[in-house]
Amino acid sequence: MKKIFVSVVIPIIKINDFLRKETIPALLKQSYDNLEIIIITDKTSKEKFSKTRIIPSWPKTGPADKRDLGVVKAKGEIIAFLDDDSYPEKDWLKKALEIFNSKGNNIAGVCGPTLTPPHNSLQQKASGYVWSTWLGSGGAGTYRAEIVPRREVDDYPSVNLLVKKKDFLEVGGFDSHFWPGEDTKICFDLVYKLGKKIIYDPRVLVYHHRRAVFKPHLQQIGRYALHRGHFARILPKTSLRIGYLIPSFFVLWLFGGPILIFLLEAFSLCFLSIPLYLLYLLTIGLYCFLLLITGIKIYLKEKNLKLALLSMLAIFITHIIYGILFIKGFFLAKLER
Repeated sequence: MKKIFVSVVIPIIKINDFLRKETIPALLKQSYDNLEIIIITDKTSKEKFSKTRIIPSWPKTGPADKRDLGVVKAKGEIIAFLDDDSYPEKDWLKKALEIFNSKGNNIAGVCGPTLTPPHNSLQQKASGYVWSTWLGSGGAGTYRAEIVPRREVDDYPSVNLLVKKKDFLEVGGFDSHFWPGEDTKICFDLVYKLGKKIIYDPRVLVYHHRRAVFKPHLQQIGRYALHRGHFARILPKTSLRIGYLIPSFFVLWLFGGPILIFLLEAFSLCFLSIPLYLLYLLTIGLYCFLLLITGIKIYLKEKNLKLALLSMLAIFITHIIYGILFIKGFFLAKLER
């Protein structure tokens, strides 16, 4: 049986320590070794690594265009996408290829969880818990950052996504106009235009460094929220889902509820304002209770009170920022690159 050749494509600005010390060493230690590593960079480099090609992109481009260029240069039948601040488990490729090799599967893509590295800082771990906890991102799916059972998905980040090259090319690759949502668009095309499957499997495991709370984390969340809001309008099949809408409903209720209650009181509509006031207290109280339970779970797991409190605050602020910018993205005519 022919051994499938895999091309791992990594877009970067320049060679960094993540690549030198984590990503490339982890790839070279894979239990499946029939692979090449393609690094697409803004800057030429004289550094050399085993099984690795470093290809400059001219002119300088974004991650989506770099990945497209990497696919064009790739020799592999399977393209495995990673970010430059991520690194895979030893059996990452082996487990992914087992799924691709299963008969009669109609599979175009394979993906798996992206866990927070255990050596990340306190601020990075707090960001990780925003992504991995039910309250933090459960409505959108914790499977992206937490180990959950195998399933079919129709949307997955390119930090841990493997795609058949022929299917990738058939849908035209990534659409760079939607960065950082180009992975949502290509997954939509693979599933709903080609009629293929994308399989999430918890054994296809990658570690991904988190953006530290608060500023870097919120900047990333803001970009995602704008694009998800925009996709909710133009690609509702995958993005107009209750899990993505809940933070916006929460923000509108958190800030709009008191205004509405005040207006009802001003017009002497107490028969409406009093029940609404009680409902407001109940729902906000429930949210605070769930936030507390989430913090307790984090504390019991980590035995770190500071991390638990920081994670609780990060979840709350994330919901506010995401909720506001999702609404903004929904009404934007187009997104700036």
